[in-house]
Parts: sequence; C-alpha cells; structure tokens
Amino acid sequence: MRRAICTCEPAHALAGEYKTWKFVYKPATALREGTLLLFDIYSNGRPIDWEVPSVDIKDGENVIFAKLEKGQPILAEEIYGPNDVIPKYQFKLPAKVTAGTPVTIYMGDPKDKKFTVNEKGTQAQSNAQRRRPFYLYIDTSGKGKFDEPETFSIDVKGNVLHTIKAVTPSFVSKNKRFDVTIRFEDEYGNLTSNTHYTDNLIELSHEHLRENLSWKLFVPETGYITLPNLYFNEPGVYTIQLKNSASGEAYRSSPVRCFIDQTNQLFWGLLHGESVRVDSTENIESCLRHFRDEMSYNFYGISPPECSEETPDEIWKLIAQNVTEFDEEDRFTTFPGLQWEGEAGAEGSRLIVFAKEQKQMIRKKDNKYGTLKKIYKSYSPKEIISIPTFTMGKGHHCNFKEYDPEYERVAEIYNAWGSSECTQKEGNPYPIKPAKRKGVSETAEGSLMQALKNNCRFGFVAGGLDDRGVFYDFFDNEQTQYPPGLTAILAKNYTRESMFEALYNRSCYATTGQRMIVGFFIAGSPMGTELDTFEKHGLLVNRHISGFAAGTCQLTKVEIIRNGEVIKAFEPDDYHFDFEYDDLTPLDQNCCKGKENPFAFYYLRVMQEDGHIAWSSPIWVDILTSKKEVKKNSK
Repeated sequence: MRRAICTCEPAHALAGEYKTWKFVYKPATALREGTLLLFDIYSNGRPIDWEVPSVDIKDGENVIFAKLEKGQPILAEEIYGPNDVIPKYQFKLPAKVTAGTPVTIYMGDPKDKKFTVNEKGTQAQSNAQRRRPFYLYIDTSGKGKFDEPETFSIDVKGNVLHTIKAVTPSFVSKNKRFDVTIRFEDEYGNLTSNTHYTDNLIELSHEHLRENLSWKLFVPETGYITLPNLYFNEPGVYTIQLKNSASGEAYRSSPVRCFIDQTNQLFWGLLHGESVRVDSTENIESCLRHFRDEMSYNFYGISPPECSEETPDEIWKLIAQNVTEFDEEDRFTTFPGLQWEGEAGAEGSRLIVFAKEQKQMIRKKDNKYGTLKKIYKSYSPKEIISIPTFTMGKGHHCNFKEYDPEYERVAEIYNAWGSSECTQKEGNPYPIKPAKRKGVSETAEGSLMQALKNNCRFGFVAGGLDDRGVFYDFFDNEQTQYPPGLTAILAKNYTRESMFEALYNRSCYATTGQRMIVGFFIAGSPMGTELDTFEKHGLLVNRHISGFAAGTCQLTKVEIIRNGEVIKAFEPDDYHFDFEYDDLTPLDQNCCKGKENPFAFYYLRVMQEDGHIAWSSPIWVDILTSKKEVKKNSK
C-alpha cells in the first residue's frame, strides 16, 4: 500500500539556530482543490521552544507559508483550539495536487534561496531532541474534518561548544578516589562535540598539581567523558580547572573540599521545583532523566499540587511509579511529595515530603486530610516532613502560630520567586514582589527571621522554579523572577532513608542556585543542632563559632547572624574561607524569650560577587538550669 512521504530540509538543526525550514509533503493519493492542510509546529511559545512564525508574508522574516510546485505562495490562517497557547496554521489548496506531487510548507525568510543560517529565518528550539515532531492534518472534504496526522521530524543537536563543565562531588576524603564527569555544552546547556577548531585539546588540572601531571582531553563525540579514580592527597579546597588550548578559554568546577576523614557526604538537588524544559507531570520520566543526567542532581523531589484538576489519579499513579523506578542507591535519590495549600495567613503553602512511596494522593477535599493537623494525625514524624514554602508571599503566607516542631523540621527560605528570610527593608536582596501592580507582594507576617525569634526551629532548604499550584499565573503576571535555588543535604549515605533522616535533623542548607560549600559549628556541633547551657555550661560565657565557606567565584561577605542581627561580618579576598569567632557577649543579655526558657539562634549567610547567597541551617542555644528543663525542652 502506497504511503505519503514527509521530509524536512534540512533534516537536522542546531539548537537555537535561525534558518528557513522546508517541510515537503508528497501525498499517497490525489488531493482535490479546496483540501485543507492544518500544520502544527508543536510549540508552547516559550523562549526555549521553536519560534512561533507570523502568517503575514509582508513581515519579511519568520513567516510561515506554503507552495505547490508552480504558483504563488499559499497564505496561512491561524487556527486556535480550545486549549491552544499558540495557533495551528491552516492552508487551503488552490488547485488539485496529484499523488506524489510535493506540497511544501516554508517557515522562515520568504526570500531565502540558499537555506543556510539566516537571521531572518525562524529560530529552532534551544534544547536538543531526537526526532522532534511536527504534525500535518489533512481534510480532503474542506469541512474541517481532519484525519490522523502525518508526522515530520527533525533531529535537533547541540550547537557550537560554549562551556565546559566539570561535575564533581563537593566533599571528598584525603586519598579516597572519586569520579569526575566532564560535560561539553553549547550555550543552551546541550551536550555537543561541535567546535570551531579541528584540534580542540582540553587541559585539565587542579590546585597543588604539578604542571607535568595535567591531563589532556579531546572533545568526544558523545559530548561528555567520565574520568575515574581522581584523588587529592592533601586536605583543602580545590577546583577542577579546564582550559581550551585552541581558544585559550578557561573554566572551573564548583569547589571541592577535601577532609582528612569525612563521615557525611554532601548531596545537591531539589525538593520543590520543576524544569523549564520538561513537564514534571505527564513527562515525569523525561523530567527525572533531565535532573539526574543533564543537571547532575543527586536527588529530586516531585511536588505536584494535591488537587485532582492539576494531578488526576492516573497522573499521580504514573508519577509514583517513576519515583520508585528512578530511586537507585548511590546513583540518584527520588522523594515522593506534593504541594498542599492551606488557609492563607495561617497554614499557608506547604510541601509534604514522604519518607516512603505514597501510592495514594492526599486530597484536601478528603475530610481525613482537610487540615494540617489532620494530616499530622495520619502520619508519624518519621513518615512525612511538612515544609512551609513561599511563606512571605502575601495571600499564600504562613504565620507559624500553629508551628509543629515534630513535623515542620525545615522551611523553604528561597525559591525562584523570592526569599522569605526577611523583608526588603531589612536587607533582603531577593524580595517577593510583582513587576507590575498585579502580582504577589511580600508580607512581614511570614518572615522566617521573625519565626525563628518566636522559637520556631527549622533548618533551611531552597526551592526551584515552579508555575503550578499557587504559582500558576506568575509568568502571565510578570512576577519578579530569580534563579532557581538548590538544597544541600549532609547525609551519611546516598539513600533516601539517610537523606530523609538528615532533613529531619536539619542537616541541610540552601543556596540561590550555585553549589556553594558551607560549614557552620558552635562548640563543634554542626548546623541544625540544639545545644543548652546545662549540658555545656561554658556556653553562657562563650560560644566558640567556627566554619568554612567556598563559592563558585570570589566570596564578598561571610556573616554570622545571632537572633536576626549580624554580629560578625568577614570580607574574604578569595573564593574560599575558613573562620573562627568567639561570641563573648553574656548569653543571658542577648537572647530571645521563649515560652519555656530563653534561647539564642545562630546561622551563617554567605555572599559571593555574582550575587548568589547561601544560608546555613541555624544552631540553637537554650539557657537551661536543670535536667527537668532539658527533658521539657526536648519533647
């Protein structure tokens, strides 16, 4: 049986390039005059998607039109379906087309004759994709009754080499071997082997390495290479340095801290957020692969809204299945989770993270899960962590009056829509604010700083970009947007169980998106710890504070914060910095008043020259005078 032929010219594209694209359709049977052709470019109209063309040929660039073998251009008509973000393009044949005779749809420069790179053409999507589809629907009746579509496909490949990235662990131990993955990426983050130079030799080195021991690498066809069994034989802070010998350009990895012996590992990822490139609901498998393979995350938590309109049961079942399949010890950790919207100004917006697989979705309309208190009655503290998110976003904020220390172990201090640490007047460099009048503003009622002063005891995590749930209209309203954040978890083992335990113990910290290393200790106890003056009486007189920080560029400020005030600010002149500081102010003169006993909290805020920030989880010091108070405070 004869079949229609669909071809694309050119058959492949480089990500983000401008060209005139030809889609040639040769029908298997004759098409009568008046036949309707409906062309779907399968784009969502985002900046990363295939550029949406104009139908006005007079525009002279980025135009879509059709042609028969002979004759004038056939102009397109924009057709919108009920749920379409961008139109489909309809053409009406002015004459009969015999079987095997081509009908060509052009997209780009209407005057293009060479069909090479052309700034007046249409821009290809910016993410690489094999067999990227375009669909053509045929209606020979001319009445809008279209058959199943014919499919065109173009292979979108990585563009010219732009960046070389070294993916490394953040914590290593002296003389213990580890692997480094080198990624060769274009300007959009796609893997590529496409370079301007025929002899592209990459030199790899690091601090304290003799020049004659540096590695020499070629750009592989795959666009990446894994180097096994590297190690450092001296403690310190290192970066893997990469130099393109042909262009002279140099690149540097995120910092790596080498310890004499380190029990905890540092893992990077997201508990709340999704990718601009890949949908995290229906395309959950592609989403998880993206974060694991392309973003090199160690963990990822799914966070669909609980409502059935956004997350129907069949989608939740698909998500839960993929979460189970992708969770792999020592390779990638997945967390089941969901977003739950409570009463604004009270419970606020929450992320519920589960320790184990969750086969059934928690629905707010279910009376059993109608409030946070009811959810807490259904699960033990070892089964879920309830994370307040976007706490200063007015209309979605949380007042922390019903704070539960057993379930609310961490709070989201930052996501791509702003920071909830404090108000803009108090020095917040990433305030929640609308770009125009319409949008969400900050409210001091949800300030994490104020909640800490009121004896809420949570560690800090960061969220990424999200346009679901409470954030669904932020793009349309042009809400002020910042870089997606990152969460660092300090855990003993690379497993979900170990990471969940670390989150419960507040052994974590937040950044605005860069892999900045942070260590923070009081009297040798790490971030997330609760200390007291009964067990350590000397804390009344002196809190010996120590720590370290390392950034992806030069550090500008390292601040020790006590009870919401900066008590010491260091200004390093390098990308890494170790410090010690003795807080000799009498503790009883600088404390917050708690219901049970006075207390103080400390945390570290680190800034680097590109504006990125890291926040350590706090450490608390309780003023206690008896064992009874210790027991009461530990409940």
